[in-house]
Amino acid sequence: MSGLVEAAGTGVTGESIMNEIISKRKSVRKYDKTPLEIEILDRVGVHITKLKPLFPDIRYSVEIVSKTKGLFNIKAPHYLVFRSEIKEGAYENTGFIGQQMDLFLSGSGLGSCWLGASKPEGGEKTDLSPVACIAFGKPAEPLHRQISEFKRKSLPEISEGSDERLEAARLAPSGMNAQGWYFIVDSGKIHCYCKKPGLVSKLISAKLGFIDIGIALCHIARGASASSNTDDFIFGKEEGIPERKGYIYIGTVN
Repeated sequence: MSGLVEAAGTGVTGESIMNEIISKRKSVRKYDKTPLEIEILDRVGVHITKLKPLFPDIRYSVEIVSKTKGLFNIKAPHYLVFRSEIKEGAYENTGFIGQQMDLFLSGSGLGSCWLGASKPEGGEKTDLSPVACIAFGKPAEPLHRQISEFKRKSLPEISEGSDERLEAARLAPSGMNAQGWYFIVDSGKIHCYCKKPGLVSKLISAKLGFIDIGIALCHIARGASASSNTDDFIFGKEEGIPERKGYIYIGTVN
């Protein structure tokens, strides 16, 4: 099945279980290869139309396909392909909308896993470039995990200041589990930074760190409470923000 949905920046209603899903989701790498029922794929397609982008002025699309290729590819019955026009904020935007789908799939009883270096085989005729993929389907391994099973840096390693939303960001997935983000809390705001890509990450894909910060921002938007959603999430660049050595300032959560 292949269904292409052009997204335009519509709102999305937050699920009441979203905060719970953040605390137990995992990247599933083993799948039952049987294709999902058409009704399930239809529900996935409907949710695609409800995604809320980080930057509404960036055009993007989400496509369901049955095959992808690339480094570290995973065999699954279905994949989401995220395409975007390439401009400032495109990769962060992809991470933000993609993680909304990742959490939705996990909360729906389906396994999912980010594939930052994969691309679709062939492709639709579109001017949007493939940015990343997410494998999904019925899991052939445990779908969720305990909070103690997360292998993550501590909050003091990735942040300065206190904000309950940062715990959700700490639990976010990232390419090669690099967790290349940093947050500074200042008067209720969260200044967000992405680690500058090193030689290894440049060789594999310099975009991964920017996708990762978009994923973390989605967790910040969804993780403060069970009722949190991306509709009331305000993010953008501000002037006079402190620099952090080795990192790039991405924007500020208000």
